[in-house]
Amino acid sequence: MKILIRNARLVDPASGTDRRADLAIAAGRIVALGSVSGDFHPNRTIDAEGLVVAPGLVDLAARLREPGHEHEGMLESEMAAAVAGGVTSLVCPPDTDPPLDEPGLVEMLKFRARSLNLSRLYPLGALTRGLKGEVLTEMAELTEAGCVGFSQAEVAVENTQVLMRAMQYAATFGYTVWLRPQDAHLGKGVAASGAVATRLGLSGVPVIAETVALHTIFELMRATGARVHVCRLSSAAGVELVRAAKREGLPLTCDVSINQLHLTDVDIGYFNADMRLNPPLRQQRDREAIRAALADGTIDALVSDHTPVDDDAKTLPFGEAEPGATGLELLLSLALKWGEESGAGLLRALAVLTHEPMRVLGESLGSLATSTGRLVEGGWADLCIFDPTARWTVQPQVLRSQGRHTPFTGYELPGQVRYTLVAGQVAYEAAEAR
Repeated sequence: MKILIRNARLVDPASGTDRRADLAIAAGRIVALGSVSGDFHPNRTIDAEGLVVAPGLVDLAARLREPGHEHEGMLESEMAAAVAGGVTSLVCPPDTDPPLDEPGLVEMLKFRARSLNLSRLYPLGALTRGLKGEVLTEMAELTEAGCVGFSQAEVAVENTQVLMRAMQYAATFGYTVWLRPQDAHLGKGVAASGAVATRLGLSGVPVIAETVALHTIFELMRATGARVHVCRLSSAAGVELVRAAKREGLPLTCDVSINQLHLTDVDIGYFNADMRLNPPLRQQRDREAIRAALADGTIDALVSDHTPVDDDAKTLPFGEAEPGATGLELLLSLALKWGEESGAGLLRALAVLTHEPMRVLGESLGSLATSTGRLVEGGWADLCIFDPTARWTVQPQVLRSQGRHTPFTGYELPGQVRYTLVAGQVAYEAAEAR
């Protein structure tokens, strides 16, 4: 399939490119940027006048709910939501049912994803069997099956000796450990500790639940030399610890969710269960510190933390509702909104969704990481084509995800995806673009 994209505004944060040019695709790869040979005869031409052509988005945290939670999401629905949001590569945590602790489960999931011909799927393997924090998984076998790292998802490892051994093993073979910093005993509440949680009578999660866990992770990194990706920071104190650790030279990357980037505990209102999230929404000072850290590079990537939840699990009292929200289709727009409001600009807003998260994956993907997440001749044609001037209102009933619960219902957001291409094939085309 040969495709010619004409009159595009090419924006590539990896190279700092922002210019008007044509782009030619053949055999799944970009064959020309700018000047396209007259000998190139496309099967299809896309007029991208007024549109931005950017690398496909890379989401480092998206639960697809399969296997085990098909009542909340199916691979078909969630991958369709991904390409509708311009996401061409995504990482899924191992907290499926059963957890991704066996090579056969990983291979099955990757085979199902490939058969859909939508986004590229990169699973995380379970760090311990059954995510129970007791016995290490066979990391080498899981890596051969396609895992790009190892994680406990939301389940903290209570036994520090087990975590140290896991990090020693990972360091020996060059694997990355993905950890959400939350102390197992301090992090059992349902809302962030503070005035709002006290007023509503909700059990609180103090900031030290995050900082104690971060101190432990960093000490173990010093002792083992392991490479760690910290998932979904939520506090200003956590940001400062990460900043200091990076300054020290620890092999560390981190991300933050779109939820913590835009919302605070005040948004819980009167027990709005759509705001029941992990990690919990914290105070305004925490949100402002996160926004600044994403702009200055302390935080490497922005993630959707896509976690579809069905009505039965969400329409419950706040403390009993299942945490999570749909986010794949909102990721681009919420990044653009942050870029506008913070002054970070379009290049940085796209950087934290493209080459920065691909850099996080780089050690695991090898040469594939250098040919995706950027616009380069010879690279894979994974593209997100969007209208930066379009405005749209979040309406749960029109989302493609099986999970319709989002804390951003009613928000007017900038930017709308018109086309998503994966390996040179049109995986999504908006009705407006036809």
